[in-house]
Amino acid sequence: MVTRSVKQPRPAKCPPTVATIERMWRADRSINEASASQYLRWIARFRRYCVQLGLSEADELTREGAKRFKTWSARVPEIEEGNLGNASASLRALRRVYEVIGTPLPAWKTIERRPPPASVVLRDYAAHLLRHRGNPEATVHKKLDHVGQLLEHLAATGRSWRQMRLPDIDDFLITCAHGYSRATTADIASTVRSFARFLLASGRIAVDLADGVISPVQPKFERPRRAWPWEDVQRLLRAVDTSTARGLRDHALLLMMSTYGLGAGEAIGLKLHDIDWNAGTLQMTRPKTGVNYVLPLLPAVGKVLARYLRHGRPARTLTRHVFVQMKVPFGALTCSSAVQHILVKHAKAAGIQAAYLGSHVLRHSNAARQIDVGTQARVLTELLGHRDSQSLSAYVRIATHPLRDVSLPVPR
Repeated sequence: MVTRSVKQPRPAKCPPTVATIERMWRADRSINEASASQYLRWIARFRRYCVQLGLSEADELTREGAKRFKTWSARVPEIEEGNLGNASASLRALRRVYEVIGTPLPAWKTIERRPPPASVVLRDYAAHLLRHRGNPEATVHKKLDHVGQLLEHLAATGRSWRQMRLPDIDDFLITCAHGYSRATTADIASTVRSFARFLLASGRIAVDLADGVISPVQPKFERPRRAWPWEDVQRLLRAVDTSTARGLRDHALLLMMSTYGLGAGEAIGLKLHDIDWNAGTLQMTRPKTGVNYVLPLLPAVGKVLARYLRHGRPARTLTRHVFVQMKVPFGALTCSSAVQHILVKHAKAAGIQAAYLGSHVLRHSNAARQIDVGTQARVLTELLGHRDSQSLSAYVRIATHPLRDVSLPVPR
């Protein structure tokens, strides 16, 4: 009789000890003693939670795992609700230790892919937008959300798209106007018009409703003046304290955005391998369309970037993104709100009083300035990544002061 040995599973790696965690944190110099003490208490609580529920500590170091741990902690009487915010930060700090010692971990955030629309008409409309209109996937999702709101509104009145009439559309847009800004309501109206044209072209309805869909009127004088005077842009850059690592990062980020007219997503999407120091170029990507394009690495920008990369960017970060957070786990800046926070902070330090402080203000300011110095619409359209020159109207309306003496070189 032949006996076969059963292969035993290898024991999991031992979790890092408290001494190892403290040593890693001291090496990173990113967590002060007070925070470290709080984090260690949360980590001890997290480990008791994992043992109690039979969970793998490493597998629970994800965003969803942190949410489950916070939910569990909220039921513990001695934990105050106001302290729950430290739970997630503690797990991120612990995750960073695992990453440094080389323990494989699941992704912190899982990418959720939307299922296809349930109804045939929405699936066909989505395919129409992608294949025939050339809309990027993000725009298709947005328009499907708009149409979904319209269909829910119709269903509440006992109708569907088959019985849709102009008064129903008017009532829907009036409802939207009460809950959204004028720009968002106009965007929804544009989607409704597109959906109505699709229904007519595909033979699903016999009446052309599209021409009767009225967008909310938004007079030019009521629109926010989003561009700053170029003097304010210069004041913003001068206000950044470049004696700190955070200041070096912020200065490089804001200088790139103002010099090239980049949106927040383009700037924070830049990776180390996108910079070709020998050729003097930057390989950029439009976040919305995924289109790649090349910009010249201007000497002033290259100098500031090099200084940040040498003296400001954390050496222990695992991400290849150029612009990273300045605290454990030194992940990439991933959203425009982070850029807006940086911009607002330094605008306040510079004493800039502006009605608009969104993450796109430097893009608007650059575009308005290029128009003032006579840049051709075709060139500016390509630089901004717009499909046609009509999209420049949002920038033209705010270019009010000539700034010809401080023009930027424009790639031609």
